[in-house]
Amino acid sequence: MAPKAPTTKTVKPPKIYTYAWEGVDKGGKTLKGEVKASSVLEARKEAQRSGVRVKKISKKAEPLFQSKPKITPKDIAIFSRQLATMMSSGVPIVQAFDIVGKGHANASMQDLILGIKAEVEGGNSLANSLRKKPQYFDDLFCNLVEAGENGGVLDSLLDKIATYKEKTEEIKAKVKKAMTYPIAVMVVAVVVTMVLLIFVIPKFKELFDGFGAKLPEFTLMVIGMSEYMQANWWIVLGTGFAIGYTFKTVHQRSERFRELVDIGVLKIPVVGEILEKSAIARFGRTLSTIFAAGVPLTEALQSVAGATGNFVFSSAVMRMRTMVSEGQSLQLAMKQQEVFPNMVVQMTAIGEEAGSLDKMLSKVADFYEAEVDNAVDALSSLMEPLIMVVIGGMVGGLIVAMYLPIFQMANAV
Repeated sequence: MAPKAPTTKTVKPPKIYTYAWEGVDKGGKTLKGEVKASSVLEARKEAQRSGVRVKKISKKAEPLFQSKPKITPKDIAIFSRQLATMMSSGVPIVQAFDIVGKGHANASMQDLILGIKAEVEGGNSLANSLRKKPQYFDDLFCNLVEAGENGGVLDSLLDKIATYKEKTEEIKAKVKKAMTYPIAVMVVAVVVTMVLLIFVIPKFKELFDGFGAKLPEFTLMVIGMSEYMQANWWIVLGTGFAIGYTFKTVHQRSERFRELVDIGVLKIPVVGEILEKSAIARFGRTLSTIFAAGVPLTEALQSVAGATGNFVFSSAVMRMRTMVSEGQSLQLAMKQQEVFPNMVVQMTAIGEEAGSLDKMLSKVADFYEAEVDNAVDALSSLMEPLIMVVIGGMVGGLIVAMYLPIFQMANAV
């Protein structure tokens, strides 16, 4: 009879409440405050740690309708840094979770952290406890934690994870900023144009109807657009939403469509350059972090492929993994993909020869993160006058169309 596979315990985390207390300090001064705990006894002990003699303590009533805030990747990055700091300072892991969890402002994050703490207290490893929350902790995060636990260097690996999460979130925020700017320009331009067509142009049309004169073709075209928008604005708006929803749905469900989008965006001027540099920065940062943890190169490349964030680079990394597993050096495999700049290939070659691949890749990541920062700033500077040109051109065109008849009448007089 085959032995049963070991199972991990599932421990239900204690529910955390907010308690209001009132007491006096050593000087007899009356103090009030709040503390989060799972019971009155725990709340009293927590309040007394600061030297307060608690006189009254009671649980605060919870609102009937309360939606918990979402847990963002930034929350996970901050949690990683807090836990790394606690562990490197010698604080036991269970106590570290308790301190970080109860001190967190996000109620959802509190539940998550204290739930993981309960799992660890129940005898599970930290890596296995994190794997039960895959929506917040990916395979890369869990594998690095497991490597730290197995090697007895959890505090060191947590510090690397925290740095990795902070850097990746920074680069994502910069890319998001770069992508949001052009979209914002188009949205503002469309909204301003629609407001003018629906509400302003009709006022001019009423004025022109009283003239009884023939209007210029440009003015007639704008009035026609205005009449169409007044009668069919809901069709235009609905079509816009339908296109956006369809794009989002197909992008989520179709791998081939995502590939085509990823290939296409790299060809967009300025924006494509930012996305390319951010993909290289993520490649360098992720591979450096994993390789420094002692993970074999072929296994590390498997995780790196998904972290690049673009099909072109993820496909290239997977081909590199195959070539490396067949005995080829990483720098030669990179060179044959023709997606990595020569500087990246050369620094990788130096790192391989010197036995310091993780340090060289970290420098590559630092360089391209700075490049992304500069490119985003350049895009922002470029977009400011572009906004004025686009909106000014659209609004100015409509104004000219409305004033042309008035100019013609003035000339006739």
